[in-house]
Amino acid sequence: MTEEPAVLVEWEDKYSVGIVQIDDQHKELIRLTNELYRGCLAGNEEAEEFFFKTVRGVLNYTKFHFSAEEKLMERVRYPRYAEHKKEHENFVRETLNEVKSFQNGKKFVPNNFVRYLKDWILSHIAIMDVQYAKYILSLKKRGAPGA
Repeated sequence: MTEEPAVLVEWEDKYSVGIVQIDDQHKELIRLTNELYRGCLAGNEEAEEFFFKTVRGVLNYTKFHFSAEEKLMERVRYPRYAEHKKEHENFVRETLNEVKSFQNGKKFVPNNFVRYLKDWILSHIAIMDVQYAKYILSLKKRGAPGA
């Protein structure tokens, strides 16, 4: 019998914002979070090496996803666009600062980082992303162009 790979979080329909492209990207962010988590289950030295090797990929995908969201919000002139974009920028900056701190000798606790990542993603989806998705979906119901 093969053992199931460890997961920190599983995608659930309650995380859906109702926009297929964005939901698919959120699913990929959760998959990447679980990949980091599995790496953290290895010994500390292995986890540290895995973290530095894969966190760049996570950050690159996150930036891609944020860009897609921001383009969508700009297209529909989402009124809270600037606030949402600022949250994205703060997340990237904080994550890069954490990586730099680890590289400069701060004690590396991989599980803390991956749990922070999970918590941030899920709360951001539940609050910020749901707000803009509702706005876009309401525009679609009214037949607004560009929605």
